[in-house]
Amino acid sequence: MGLGGTWDAEPYGAADVDAAEAAIAAALDIGITSFDHADIYRHGKAEAVFGEVLARTPGLRERIVLQTKCGIRLADGERPGIYDLRGRTIVRRVEESLARLRTDVIDVLLLHRPDPLADPDDIAEALTSLHRQGLVRRFGVSNMGAVQMGHLQARLDFPLVANQLEMSLQRRDWLEAGVLVNTPEAAVNGFPFGTLEFCMQNGIELQAWGALAQGRFSGRQETPEEHATARLIESLAAEKGTTPETILLWWLQRHPARIAPVIGSARPDRIRACRQAAQEEPGLTHEEWYGLWVTARGVPLP
Repeated sequence: MGLGGTWDAEPYGAADVDAAEAAIAAALDIGITSFDHADIYRHGKAEAVFGEVLARTPGLRERIVLQTKCGIRLADGERPGIYDLRGRTIVRRVEESLARLRTDVIDVLLLHRPDPLADPDDIAEALTSLHRQGLVRRFGVSNMGAVQMGHLQARLDFPLVANQLEMSLQRRDWLEAGVLVNTPEAAVNGFPFGTLEFCMQNGIELQAWGALAQGRFSGRQETPEEHATARLIESLAAEKGTTPETILLWWLQRHPARIAPVIGSARPDRIRACRQAAQEEPGLTHEEWYGLWVTARGVPLP
């Protein structure tokens, strides 16, 4: 999301391509080979600068997994932003992404957000056509619950392979939905119950966007809970000889769902700070994991 310059229609420049190349190099340097896009990121410029790097780096495309998303239409002038998962729109957006990324195939296509007006049969027909043409290898969703996923899966002859959700030590509704049953807190938890279990049972990879919590525990803090959690993270990082970013990602990766964090930063130094999370098993004990959770909550578990 951070590649491609500004969030408007202004063209990107050579410096933006160089910045993208530096971010990609940092990711490859620590063993990351999967790259997550969306057609709307920087109004398409994120895909375009990435495509330029692919074009000038022979052999790179064969070394990586390219994932992108479609289904959101950004606001334009007086026209509001909407969701659009009509079959013909999906096909057109994929064709546009392929052109910007300068590739013949997308490895994984995610449906970015649910479209209440979408016809599941129409979506399935579009996905099946893209698959048969060899334009997309695998499919998944983003920001969807178990029932929505099952509703679509019933119409497909191939499995959904991923669900990308906001998940972090700050955004914990996905976790707490499973332990707040029969408590007053359950009334304000809007996460679709059973979604984690559905994904685990069906071999669907859970991808965590916002995994670094927008720097709230490794940069800026705004609440007493965030300050306390940041201090605990710094202490654990020093004890284990690693970085705060790694501790944050380990907290997600320690969950039995085997969550795959999405590192949203385009800064090479911040990407490289995640090296151990990309290369090693999570180094948190049961008690340390709970300590981070309870501290971030600011109140005891029910």
